[in-house]
Amino acid sequence: MVIYQPSNGYCYNSDTHFLYYFILSNLAKFKNPKGELLDVGSGSGILGLLVAKEYPQLSLNQAEIQEDFCFLSQKNATTNKIQATMYEGDFFVTIFDKKFDIVISNPPFYHHSSIKSENESLKTARYNTHFQLDDFIQKVSKIVKPQGKLFFCYDVKQINDIIATLAKYKFNLEALQFVHPFKDKDASLVLVYAKKSSNSFTRVLSPAIIYEGGDYSEYSLQMHEKASTHSIKVPM
Repeated sequence: MVIYQPSNGYCYNSDTHFLYYFILSNLAKFKNPKGELLDVGSGSGILGLLVAKEYPQLSLNQAEIQEDFCFLSQKNATTNKIQATMYEGDFFVTIFDKKFDIVISNPPFYHHSSIKSENESLKTARYNTHFQLDDFIQKVSKIVKPQGKLFFCYDVKQINDIIATLAKYKFNLEALQFVHPFKDKDASLVLVYAKKSSNSFTRVLSPAIIYEGGDYSEYSLQMHEKASTHSIKVPM
């Protein structure tokens, strides 16, 4: 999959690939997933496009606030011959004309007290100043269908807030996976699968390890091979 990205702005990283692989592992138990898929904060479009490519019966929708990324999301959809509907603007005030079966997102999750880049595009993509976890899950709760699924990744240090907020808006935590840079290091990222109004027990998947020694782990290599993306930097 060819993905155009800005040469001077936010570019996707391995978080997106780990989330994509996590989504596939959880959707694998469903036969031919179909319906409406929404990628919130689509950026260059990579996450939604990868999932839509794997499950062509899903209708891809993208929501993005930054004009340049709206252009790139649409360009990448066209380049990879995937139809997508773009909702341009602030996700929290957007009025959607449909409800969704699956919502996915790699949202900005660095705390607003962290040191911020001076690049406005990077600030919007990385920091949660204008994209609070509570606001995000509350909005998703209003636009998913009954039994709708939510997949996202987040800073593992905020796991307490994640669990409490999901429960607050009637999402059941279906599965968690922790991502570790090395097997003997603390987790840095958590991958979350939640379902509206479900009563299932929570599954905790085996940890995803990024590196073994000085190289990518076998898990990382399999993940990148499955995604098979080629990035092209373009000036914006």
